[in-house]
Amino acid sequence: MTGGPVTFSVTGPLCCAPAAPLVETVLGATSEVPVLFTQDALAKIAAGDADLAFRRWVRPAVRPGTQLRTAVGVLAVDAVDAVEESAVSDRDARRAGYADRASLLADQRPGADRTLYRVTLRHVGTDPRIGLREDTDLSAADLDAVATSLARLDARGGHGPWTTATLEIVAAHPAVRAADLAARLGRETLPFKADVRKLKDRGLTESLDVGYRLSPRGRLVLDHLRAGRD
Repeated sequence: MTGGPVTFSVTGPLCCAPAAPLVETVLGATSEVPVLFTQDALAKIAAGDADLAFRRWVRPAVRPGTQLRTAVGVLAVDAVDAVEESAVSDRDARRAGYADRASLLADQRPGADRTLYRVTLRHVGTDPRIGLREDTDLSAADLDAVATSLARLDARGGHGPWTTATLEIVAAHPAVRAADLAARLGRETLPFKADVRKLKDRGLTESLDVGYRLSPRGRLVLDHLRAGRD
């Protein structure tokens, strides 16, 4: 994957429907890339009822070897192949969650500059962040190490210390829109969301349907940071 962040959206039954999209991130890529799936799509992939997605792209938005972190665990992208419409079968359509080939093709984005790609997906396991955010068996040395890692994030951020302030505002305002939280801190929404993802990667926050909350680990770490200020 090259260039800036792109959105990997799978149309139709495996699509990023606006009703309840899940924004996830990509593992193993050069940058964090938002990926949208519906809960229904993820459930089908996790259950083994679907393992393909079809999308018309100007250029592929994912590549083989990419891993997608989702609400049902980690999905591996095993293959990304350009295909002709004539090569798509009813069986392919069913593997992508469609009733038949015609339904799948009718759901693709038109455009002479776009190529139809078949993406092969595989459920490979649980999201390691889930176990991490529930882990509160931390010694004083462990907590100091987490605090040190957060201080490094602050130093690399380019906009001053932000980790403790972000944990504090999520703790004070769970399930509040990211845009509203960012505004309270005088920040732009997208950079704020990117920073929250960095905390999520460390098991400190959890994404909700709207907004965030601190994980058990995040609450413990925030208490430790507060104690250090006293």
